[in-house]
Parts: sequence; structure tokens; C-alpha cells
Amino acid sequence: MQWLDLGMKLPITDPTWIFFLVLVIILFAPILLNRLRIPHIVGMILAGVMIGEYGFNILERDSSFELFGKVGLYYIMFLAGLEMNMEDFKSIRTKAIVLGLLAFVIPMTLGFFSNVFILQFGFITSVLLASMYASHTLISYPIVIRYGISRQRSVSIAVGGTAVTDTLTLLVLAVISGMFKEEYSDLFWVWLVAKVVGLSALIIFFFPRIGRWFFRKYDDHVVQFIFVLAMVFLGAGLMELIGMEGILGAFLAGLVLNRLIPHVSPLMHHLEFVGNALFIPYFLIGVGMLIDVRILLVHGGALKVALVMTVMAMISKWIACWATQKIYRMNSLERELMFGLSNAQAAATLAAVLVGYNIILPDGQRLLNDDVLNGTVVLILFTCIISSFVTERAARRVAVKVDCEEMNAEQLEEEKFLIPVSNPETIENLMGMALVMKNPKRKGGFIALNVINDNATSQSDTMNGKRQLERAAMIATSAGVTLNMVTRFDLNIASGIVHTLKEVNASEVVIGLHRKATLVDSFLGNMTESLLKGTHKQVMIVKCLMPVNTLRRIVVAVPPKAEFEVGFFKWLERIARMGSQLGCKIHFFAHLDTQRYLEGYMNKNHAGVRSEFSELSTWDDLLLLTKQVNYDHLLVIVSARRGYISYDPSFDRLPHQITRYFSNNSLLVLFPDQYGDPQEMISYADLSQQQESPTYEQVGHWFYKWFKKK
Repeated sequence: MQWLDLGMKLPITDPTWIFFLVLVIILFAPILLNRLRIPHIVGMILAGVMIGEYGFNILERDSSFELFGKVGLYYIMFLAGLEMNMEDFKSIRTKAIVLGLLAFVIPMTLGFFSNVFILQFGFITSVLLASMYASHTLISYPIVIRYGISRQRSVSIAVGGTAVTDTLTLLVLAVISGMFKEEYSDLFWVWLVAKVVGLSALIIFFFPRIGRWFFRKYDDHVVQFIFVLAMVFLGAGLMELIGMEGILGAFLAGLVLNRLIPHVSPLMHHLEFVGNALFIPYFLIGVGMLIDVRILLVHGGALKVALVMTVMAMISKWIACWATQKIYRMNSLERELMFGLSNAQAAATLAAVLVGYNIILPDGQRLLNDDVLNGTVVLILFTCIISSFVTERAARRVAVKVDCEEMNAEQLEEEKFLIPVSNPETIENLMGMALVMKNPKRKGGFIALNVINDNATSQSDTMNGKRQLERAAMIATSAGVTLNMVTRFDLNIASGIVHTLKEVNASEVVIGLHRKATLVDSFLGNMTESLLKGTHKQVMIVKCLMPVNTLRRIVVAVPPKAEFEVGFFKWLERIARMGSQLGCKIHFFAHLDTQRYLEGYMNKNHAGVRSEFSELSTWDDLLLLTKQVNYDHLLVIVSARRGYISYDPSFDRLPHQITRYFSNNSLLVLFPDQYGDPQEMISYADLSQQQESPTYEQVGHWFYKWFKKK
């Protein structure tokens, strides 16, 4: 068939035009269907039906659709594991296992009896077909990502249940397919389970260690992106080598790399962007090209099989979600969201039907005949459409509910991070630290500041400052966050920061730790000291020896009476967010009275974050932390300005202790919000230099030692 007399025939086989048409579909399908309130995932599948062999035959389902389709399928499972909140998952893992078992047992039971008594199939055919009802694919998972509810409890339960259900389904598929192989034996399925468990243990042990080493050694985002994709396909390929489907390996890779890729990091943004823009739509279009709607009108047997398969699959999944809801007393909206995510059939269902279709029985018939093949395609179409509609409706309602709750719970103060940039070596770590501390729901609230001294107004200083601001903006943009760039001329850097703080009404400052230039130079530096005297807002001084996402633990030293400072819950919220994003355990060392406030806040607001509490009676015990802080830990020291409630004279020895005992550790020195305006006219003690203890303190220590000897 000639097309517009341009020498082009249908179906189009030229790679350039194939890719162009696919991109046009990816571009316009969401735009057109959003006006009709139809999920764009449904649009991708329907577009695949129209352009495929069974539609207008515009494109042929060539090897590119098979390649990108497989990548897209792995990507869906990988993102599902990567997006899962592992801290919350630990508290709901029992619910996820229950949902997974119910979503496997109920469809297997109902499906087996319907296949035997209604469709009149044999035993093995009925078991394999029933396992297809049990499996499901997270086709509608991109919808919950788009609405920002991927870390809701019901979503985590559905994702965890998917892993359980699909694993059991793939085991059934592997055993049945192995029965028709020459090497099949009575211990085949036992050996298969042993291989799956062994390989999973290897992935869980080695992948995080390899990933942490790689991220520490290479900080280029492109290199990190390629590395992550390589790990995904390595996990998928290893699973296929032992006879399982690669989707299980991709999901497992997402789980084990979860803690190395924070939800708000630039790398996470890149992974989601590429997957949702290209790989996943390609997979959905390829699924649509398999669907032949005409069989419903032409072949009565196929229509009957398709009707039974679709009804049994949907009813059994709804019963499983309803039972889980009743067992754990969840609300109807959570049940609806679980049903929407667990209803779609695609990946494992396609794998099972193709395997069964290619198995030839001794009598010359196929294990799964043409009616089952065509019925499976219709099953995929209807379940994907219904899954998308249900998930879209539930996700919208959940997102509105969550936003209203968070709006009521938010503090009146607007969250704004002011990040002075001057040293190109610290910009990456400063931005990374601020990103893991910010509210995940906020897309703004970042101000990068470059202060230029009035006495040094050379063109080179201005250009260098502009380059640093642009680099900070690139990091923020790659993480999906907006950042305002401010260049300021002032008498000195500290004054410029203080004035900008007031002008933009920033809530806190994140700066890098000063490097001592001379022996008489102070630990914090004159600029930081002036900044602390010039503002009562929270100041965080950062020294990172490795990328933020590779930290394994956060150790927090809290002084006595810190709970009486006005900024106590503010800095505690920032540390808790950091622990949640990085998946780190937070170990608090504090006085027993302060511990009660810390435990109460963490249990109420961040119950999913792993936390531990130990006593730190006096600040002199800070040296005990040397045994608790390793090279890949972050030491957070909560200090205070002189003259305030939680200030302790032993703070004067902090610079010496840090320099001597914690020089090889990543460090965060935190000065919280405190009441009152800065009083620059009062003579403050030097916070950065090691000072001699006051006379009364020396005399007290002398008498204590003397009586102790006696």
C-alpha cells in the first residue's frame, strides 16, 4: 500500500519514521486524553491497538518494541522497588505478605475451578491459567508517582504484595515449563527455589556495597545513571539465567539500591524522567499492539474464554484487597488504591501465556490454545484500562486528602534554605545536604547566594560567582527543585549573608566549614563567627568527606536543656527527614530529660525512621562518641550561641575535640534558632578558638582531683 505516493508502505519499517511516530503518540496521547479525563496509560495502550497489526497496521511490532518494551517493563518494577519507603515497609511488611498471599491463593482457587468446570480444561492447563489470574503488573504505578503518593501505606502494601504474588506465579510457571523439559526431575522445583533464594541473597549482599563504592568514587550524574541501569539489567539477567523472569531481579535491584538514591536527589529525578518519558510508554504501546479486538466479534470460543478470564481475575483481586482491608481495618480508599494497582495483567501474564502456547503436548495440541492466547490479550486490555481508571480516581482523592492534612500540620514559618556558594568543591555537598532536609512536598524554597566584597569588584570575581550560582541551579533543577540565584555586593561576606537572610526571610543557612589557613586562624573562621553573632536563625555548618547519599548512619550529640530552645523541633525535623531520605539509622546521644522529647517527637511524627537513644550525661562525655562514629557516618553536633539556655562552657573545647578526634568524619555543626535579636554590641567569647576554662571551673576540677586522690 502506497502512502501519499511518497514511496512509503504500510506497515512502516523505516527506523526513523517508526521512532518519530512513537514520539508523536507519547507526546499527544496524554494531552488529548487529559481533556477527556482518561488516564494517559490507557491512551498509550489504545494507541498501540490502533497502529498495530490488528488496527490500521501503520507500524510493525519489530525488535525495537521488544527491546524497549522489555526495558520499560523492567523499569516499572525497578521504580516500584526504588520508590518504596523501606522504613515504612518494615512496619507494613506483614500486611504486604498477607495481600500477596491472598492475591495468589484466591485467584488460583477460583481460577482453577472455573477453568475445570466452565472452560473444561485439563489439570495442568487449569493450574497454569489460574496462575495467570494471580499475577499482576504495576502498570498504573506511574500514576501514583505523578500524584506524589508513592510512599503511602496502601501503595507500599500493593507493591510488596506484587513482589510476593509474582514470585509465586513465576515459580509455578517455571515448574510447569520445566515438566516438559528433558532435565526435569522430582527435585526440580526444590532446586529452583534454592537457586532463587541464593541469587536473591547475593544481590542483597553485593549490590549495595558495589553501589556505595561506585557513588563515592564517581560523582558524575551521567555515569551514575548508566551504572544504575547496568545494575538493573544485571539483576534481571541473573534471574533469567536461573529460569525466572527478569522482572523479579529488576524489582530486587530497586529495593537494594533504595537507600543509595534518595527520593529528592538529582539521580532519582533523572531515573524517573527517562523512564516515564520513553521506556515505559514504549512498553505500553507495545502491549497495545498485541491486542486483537476483532476476536470478540469473530470467534465465540475466544469470547467465552476472554469473559471467564477477565471476570475471574478481577473478582479474585477485589476479594483479596477487600479481605486485606477487613483484616487490618483499613479504609475504603486504601482498598480502592490497592485494587487499582494490583488489578492490571501484563508482564507475568504475557510470559505465562507465551510459554504455555509454545508447549506442545504428546497429542500434538498446545498446552494453551489460540482461544486462551486471544483471551489473554483481551484480559490485558480490560484489566489495564480498569486499573488505570481506578488508580487515577483513588490517587487523586488520596493526594487531596494528604495535601489538606499536611497544610493543617505545617508551621506558619515558610521553609527557605539560604545556601552561600563560594567554594566550587563544596557546592555539591551543600546542595545535597539541603535537598535531603527539605520538605519533599515543596518544589521551591532554595536561595543560592554569592556575596562579593565591595573592595574586590574585579570582573573575574563576578564571573566566578555567577558560575557557582549556575552550578547550584543545575543541581537543583536536576532534582526537580526551583532555586533563586542572588548576587550581592557588601562590605564583607557575613554582612551580605545576614542582610540577605532578612530580605528573603530565609529560615536557615547552610554553609561549608571553614578551612584553617594559618595556625592562628580559628576553627569556624571569622566569617562564620560574625554570622552567628549577626543572626538568631538556624545555621548549619557542613563538612562532607563523601557524597551525602552514601552515608550509613547519623550520630547526633545533643546538649542538656536543648529542648528548651525555640528551634529544637525545627532542627530535629531536619535530621529526621535526612534519616528518612537516606534510609539511615539516627543515633541520638542526649541527657535523659532531653531523650524523652526526642523519642516522643520521633515516635509521633517519624515512626518509620530507625532511631536509637543513648545517654550523654555531660558534654565532657563527647569523646565517648569516637567509638560510635565511623568513616561513613555523619556526626551532628547540636551547639548553641553563648548566653542561651543550652549553652555549656565546655562548648569552648569543641573545636579542639573535633579537630583532634573527628577530623576524618563527615560533620554537621548545628546552631538552632534562638530567641531574641542579635546583640552585636555585647562582647561575646570567641566560639571558634580553644579557650581556657574559666577560673572557677579550673579550681573546681583541682579540688575534685585532690579529694579523689585522698
